[in-house]
Amino acid sequence: MTATTKGWRQPRLLLLLLMLPAGIVLTAFLLVPLVRLAIAGAQGPDGAAAYLSILTNPRHLSVTIATLALAITVTATALAISTVAGLFLARHSFTGRSVLIAMLTFPLAFPGVVVGFLVIMLGGRQGLVATISKALTGDKLVFAYSAAGLFIGYLYFSIPRVILTVMAAAETLDPALAEAARSLGARPLRVLRDVVLPALTPGLIASGAICFATAMGAFGTAFALATDIDVLAMTIYTEFTLQANIAGAAALSLVLGLITWVSLFAARSLGGRASAAGGG
Repeated sequence: MTATTKGWRQPRLLLLLLMLPAGIVLTAFLLVPLVRLAIAGAQGPDGAAAYLSILTNPRHLSVTIATLALAITVTATALAISTVAGLFLARHSFTGRSVLIAMLTFPLAFPGVVVGFLVIMLGGRQGLVATISKALTGDKLVFAYSAAGLFIGYLYFSIPRVILTVMAAAETLDPALAEAARSLGARPLRVLRDVVLPALTPGLIASGAICFATAMGAFGTAFALATDIDVLAMTIYTEFTLQANIAGAAALSLVLGLITWVSLFAARSLGGRASAAGGG
């Protein structure tokens, strides 16, 4: 064995030793449970066809469509609101700005159940909106336990994630680019469309994917609010705990995980292309 070969193998061996703990953790806490979950999903009376129940079972299909619609709506709304707010906060300095940013990001400290409780306090049967509407019209307006309540709850903990991303991206944006566009006669909306948003696109795609994945799999908020509407996370919970349908719950879990993984993978690919296009 030559000295060159030894010199090449030593860094490689060191790299393998450094990766060993991560490999053990990955295998023990991710790969093994996923394989076990996949096996459990195919051990029911329907066998591997259980994975198609999300299309063949009318209830599972309707729940999947409702969950997708809710996640997409929450993501789009969070991106719209957070982009405007994030750009404003990144470009303007005023008294109380730090306090306002802290308040906007405060929902990150709350677990999903607490967010659901806050929505109940706002739109529940004894909530603020119900009390005011009862005094004004004689009827209580209750929305906490419907799709509207879930939408507000998911939006509440999605907005901070996008705002922080937008602010970080906006602070790195060269002001000279927008200034040059304005000096050439571009109107503010065109500057926003052609200069600002393309620069923010990678961050918006990444944060939007996180919002979508979080809304698809959120359980705590759904557990507190989903009485008039069912979502995939609650369906998995009821299949496992109330109906003891372990195979069905495992199959739905893997399908849910696949949907969110595909969204994150697509966002990573699109974000990289958008970044490359912006840089070019």
